[in-house]
Amino acid sequence: MGYPETELSLVLVDDSEISRLNQVYLDRQGPTNVISFSMQEGPYNEINPQLLGDVVISVETAAVDAEKGGFTLEEMLDFYLIHGILHLAGYDHEGSPDEASRMETKSEEIWRILGY
Repeated sequence: MGYPETELSLVLVDDSEISRLNQVYLDRQGPTNVISFSMQEGPYNEINPQLLGDVVISVETAAVDAEKGGFTLEEMLDFYLIHGILHLAGYDHEGSPDEASRMETKSEEIWRILGY
């Protein structure tokens, strides 16, 4: 994906915390499954070019989604981690149907590589 020597942080939170982050940074109400914060964008992106960004996942939402979808919690967390990393790598599912398809294809590719 073009980031061989980078790092990211993973933060696992509850629905209350991800709701707060969703409101403060995205002006959206309520909990969501995953939010990514890129450190490759913005005015200070050159300070540490090896830092890809942060992926924040709600374990509560992941647990509910896992049960609904017939997945284990670990599988759902892996899925949301893939999703968050793809956002950090520049993929976006909200911009257009073509971008959404591109992101879904890449998600499925990584999912298969991980053995799912």
